[in-house]
Amino acid sequence: MMKESWDFGLLVKSLFLLVLGVLCVSGFDPADNFLIDCGSNKDTNVGNRVFMADKSAAKFLSTSQNILADTSSNSITKADDSPLYQTARIFTQQSSYKFPISQVGRHWIRLYFYPFVYQEYDMSKATFSVSTQQNVLLGDFTPKNVTVKEFSVNVTSRDLVITISPLSYSFAYINALEVVSIPDILITDDASTISPAGTFSGMYAQALETVARVNMGGSLVSFDNDTLWRTWVTDQSFLTEASSAKSVNKIASVKYPQDGVTPDIAPQTVYGTCSKMNVADTGNDPNANFNVTWTFDVEPGFQYFIRLHFCDIVSTAANQLLFNIYVNSWNVANDFDPGQKVQGFLATASFNDYVTPPARSNRLNISVGPSPRSLFPDAFLNGLELLKLNNSQGSLTQVASVPTTPSSRAKKNVGVIVGVSVAVPLILLMVGILFCMHRRKKQEQLAQSKIWIPLSVNGGNSHTMGSKYSNGTTISAASNLSYRVPFPALLEATSNFDESLVIGIGGFGKVYRGVLCDGTKVAVKRGNPKSQQGLAEFRTEIEMLSQFRHRHLVSLMGYCDEKSEMILVYEYMENGTLKSHLYGSDLPSMSWKQRLEICIGSARGLHYLHTGYAKAVIHRDVKSANILLDESFMAKVADFGLSKTGPELDQTHVSTAVKGSFGYLDPEYFRRQQLTEKSDVYSFGVVLFEVLCARPVIDPSLPREMVNLAEWAMKWQKKGQLEQIIDPNLKGKIRPDSLRKFGETAEKCLADFGVDRPSMGDVLWNLEYALQLQEAVIQDDPEENSTILIGELSPQVNDFSHVDAGASAARIESPNLDDLSGVSMSRVFSQLVKSEGR
Repeated sequence: MMKESWDFGLLVKSLFLLVLGVLCVSGFDPADNFLIDCGSNKDTNVGNRVFMADKSAAKFLSTSQNILADTSSNSITKADDSPLYQTARIFTQQSSYKFPISQVGRHWIRLYFYPFVYQEYDMSKATFSVSTQQNVLLGDFTPKNVTVKEFSVNVTSRDLVITISPLSYSFAYINALEVVSIPDILITDDASTISPAGTFSGMYAQALETVARVNMGGSLVSFDNDTLWRTWVTDQSFLTEASSAKSVNKIASVKYPQDGVTPDIAPQTVYGTCSKMNVADTGNDPNANFNVTWTFDVEPGFQYFIRLHFCDIVSTAANQLLFNIYVNSWNVANDFDPGQKVQGFLATASFNDYVTPPARSNRLNISVGPSPRSLFPDAFLNGLELLKLNNSQGSLTQVASVPTTPSSRAKKNVGVIVGVSVAVPLILLMVGILFCMHRRKKQEQLAQSKIWIPLSVNGGNSHTMGSKYSNGTTISAASNLSYRVPFPALLEATSNFDESLVIGIGGFGKVYRGVLCDGTKVAVKRGNPKSQQGLAEFRTEIEMLSQFRHRHLVSLMGYCDEKSEMILVYEYMENGTLKSHLYGSDLPSMSWKQRLEICIGSARGLHYLHTGYAKAVIHRDVKSANILLDESFMAKVADFGLSKTGPELDQTHVSTAVKGSFGYLDPEYFRRQQLTEKSDVYSFGVVLFEVLCARPVIDPSLPREMVNLAEWAMKWQKKGQLEQIIDPNLKGKIRPDSLRKFGETAEKCLADFGVDRPSMGDVLWNLEYALQLQEAVIQDDPEENSTILIGELSPQVNDFSHVDAGASAARIESPNLDDLSGVSMSRVFSQLVKSEGR
């Protein structure tokens, strides 16, 4: 009876999955679907798709050239007789297609090429490059036969520009072009890394080029039999030993589970066929031990994304077959159970994603082979996709960028020379006029700003409900009455603003050390009436910072707007900036444990900013000069002058002008002007290396390769020799495990793309772990552990001058201080201590 009940339950589950698999057909309708038959004078039907005529697509094209080529169908072999190869558009100069994008996200870009001869143009000799705004797709490319180049790019703007650039004295051509949206589920953000084993995060930001898409054990799957118009080729040409594999075909039995695997991932014709071990040739030997291997051509120096498709149409019962999966010599899945992801159901679709390290040779082997733990020796693979990832320059080729190609026409050269000769004097004249106008306007503003209008609407009553600026702006202080400090109390605290108590001078004014009547030490920042800064900062400081209360954020304690004054009062930080304790002063060196605790405290403060409110607050100016230390060396993040509220829930970033400090600035934010919390993470990664190496982030006095700390430290980190560049004061005092974890954390923070960087919460966790690894030494006998500590440093590597790079770390700011769109908190914390000038 129990067996009958179990069989009935299994039957119900199987019927459910079967019905689900039938219903789980693609409903994907691409938001963007641009199909162009280049050179054609009419629309072209290919299957159920319509490629628009070249004339209809001319609205997307930048060039005025109109070289449209055509050829007789007799010149194309029967195997390649697509009508798309009958015509082509030829380019003799750099030209671009600009497509309006209705929905940002991943898109296919498919480029069709067939070289034929048209008049004086022999297309087999054309050499050119193809790029988008962010990525180089093809570099110095010469198609030799019928070729379809397929790319997948993440479009983040409202326009996609595809630029075709002929090599000098050559030309370019294209037969057809596709730009089509892709479902978000197709490429997830994470994949398993092969060496070292771990997780690769950031696939969303990667541009991908299709190297191979293979239907193992099955026939060719053409684009019209795939929901996303992909082509899957057979695996026979990739097998290293054809006799080692046997084909299985059970297409009708394929089911799709509920976890997001749909026909958009791969069609039923792929999951329903496989190549398996040909154990019949061994006489069904239960000890048969060989692998089925496929070999693919790859380009050295690039990483590759591998998707392996599995659907167990081989086994007669679930969870009995185990096998191993290999990529080159790496065993990436030991004792792999193809039914584990699908809860033990047979003939149910699943896939595994992997990312390789940079290829060292031009061959990549993928193998499946038996496991000794399996009930019977066998292994199989249903489908495979192999895609190239862009390199750190965003290129899918060795060509890092596509230069603008000069025209070979003499008329154009002459035109350029004449144009420049006329334009330069005019531009210089206009610049001179604008400079004079700007200088005059600035002088007028200076004259108007010599005297402030009182800010209090009620003549200094400290209990007024609002304060009004000279420009008419009113600050609502109803919720901040407790922050008001009477002016006489500040006079007493600072001994009538005694100049001997000045601890800093900045653009807003001087900062004084003070003591309130209750003995509380404070830093008092008094606005300078002649300053061009302060109005917006003063308002934002009171409105915003009064909301923040965290032990690792410097607190605003009060303000005063009496008697035409603008004064801000902060908690006093006895030990000044982290920067002053690392270099540029005579202060004693800090221990490695102290430095780790300071980094952990700073990370806690930034993590609070990013997660403590409904919307994240992005600091935008994280650096060692903005991390202050109290009397017990507890770290507190300061200077929120450039901070900005993060994106809405339905947005990925905030588009804003670039602001920050050189040496710490997130390069992705600089390129795209798209701000996220990960911009703070990048800057914090620079601070981590600054803490470890105790040198300025930008130091022009050093050799060229050492000027930029982030670039220099990353080179040593990737070599696995970070101990060579650490602060000499730390030699022999850091445990290798702690240094390794710290270096890995900093490296991840400095990833080129924000999606590849950890959150501040993850950074905090890793730093706490690095501290635990370091403290493990303290609990032991130091003499016993002396052999495992970091050894002597290379003196020539660390022989650099510890000078303050404050001038080099200049801030990039908007001159319009009344524009609050780029500011959500004040710029005033940076002047709390001396020698932190901007």
